[in-house]
Amino acid sequence: MSDIFAQMSSQLFTLLRLEKHQVKITIGKKMVKVNIRTVEMSAAEIHFPENLFQHFCLPIQPYKFHAIYKKEINSLFLGPIIGLVTDFKNNKNDQPHFGSIHNFCEELHHGITEKGGFLYIFSYLNFSVQGYYFDAGIWKPAELPLPDVIYNRIHSRRMEFGKEYQLFRQKLAELCIPLFNDRFLSKWEVHEHLIHENHLHSYIPDTNIFTKDNLTAFAEKYETLFIKPVHGSQGRNIFKMYKENNLYSLESSVTSAAENKFTNLSFEEIYCLLKPWLNNRIYIIQQGIPLLTYQSRGMDYRVLCHKNHQNSWNVTSVVARISAENEFVSNIARGGEIMTPLNALRESMSVSDAKVVITQMKDLAIETAMIIGRKTAGITGELGIDIGIDQEGKPWIIEVNSKPSKNFEDGQMKLRPSAKAIIQFCTKLAIDTTSELEDS
Repeated sequence: MSDIFAQMSSQLFTLLRLEKHQVKITIGKKMVKVNIRTVEMSAAEIHFPENLFQHFCLPIQPYKFHAIYKKEINSLFLGPIIGLVTDFKNNKNDQPHFGSIHNFCEELHHGITEKGGFLYIFSYLNFSVQGYYFDAGIWKPAELPLPDVIYNRIHSRRMEFGKEYQLFRQKLAELCIPLFNDRFLSKWEVHEHLIHENHLHSYIPDTNIFTKDNLTAFAEKYETLFIKPVHGSQGRNIFKMYKENNLYSLESSVTSAAENKFTNLSFEEIYCLLKPWLNNRIYIIQQGIPLLTYQSRGMDYRVLCHKNHQNSWNVTSVVARISAENEFVSNIARGGEIMTPLNALRESMSVSDAKVVITQMKDLAIETAMIIGRKTAGITGELGIDIGIDQEGKPWIIEVNSKPSKNFEDGQMKLRPSAKAIIQFCTKLAIDTTSELEDS
């Protein structure tokens, strides 16, 4: 490019400790040499000419960015540019709709704009061609800069197994763009990671892969069992099997099933009933724990954990999930409701005991997140950990989700805790990656 000039306030020039009036500016994955003219302004600002916006593939608008100057290489990083990858369709107005995370995307945009940075949403099928940024109340399509970091919110496991997604991941590796929470975790994978930690054994329900022999062994050993798809989510396609008078009953969360409950069956009848439903897919069998209930409805707790800017795990929120009437799963997608953990536990114990249990849950969730984060490939920055409390007040790890629902937090808040945590972690990843690339 021919000489490009940008105006910078004297205040910012001094603040950044710039020594030269020509500097390399990096935004996203693009870098350009810019001649700086210092001018007196009331704020710490840099003013780009139109052609510099175009070079960086940025819509022409005001930005609030983090600015980091590296004296040894005379380079100024502005950002971060954060990409959120998901699958979506356009509505009848030809506007993109991001499914269950649509409102959350808007919230992230506002949070990132306020904290410093630029967010856009894209499909991995159109990566580096088109993304959507939020402006004047709508998501607008544009060619946008390659991001510094990508947050994965693809809704479909099948898509993540597909060839196109694998090629997308390969391309990110070549471009040195960090992708966090790069895939769904399977229930068996999570179990295998946790069960090898001796200090966690007593918090993990007995679990095995579904086979007839394993089902026989579990049915002899436990009053209640849960049979869950290894790759399932949102409480779908789960079966609850329990003993009644030496016979068995089976309940199902399969929405397409004509009947959801079968009673007084022999073991063989139960097995024959299950086989066509399981349809040769991999399922696990999990020991049923007699958990505390709320007004005779099933109850567990979703503990959201995020990594912070120091790379340590924190609990971001805890909610009690109460199952709908006549449902044995507590997922909101299945008609469940949420309440504060203290209110939910107060029905079963004193406030002081409830506070102790909540602290134990948080500690167990952080320990779980640390182990999963350490043992899974790629970058893990967010986990939803489902914990049940038994009738003795002891916590049990029920499930771990790498793409937790965004429907469990207080939607009345301007910026919910998980959005703040994600922005903080994305910013850390972007700055770390930029520093590594510039140092290499």
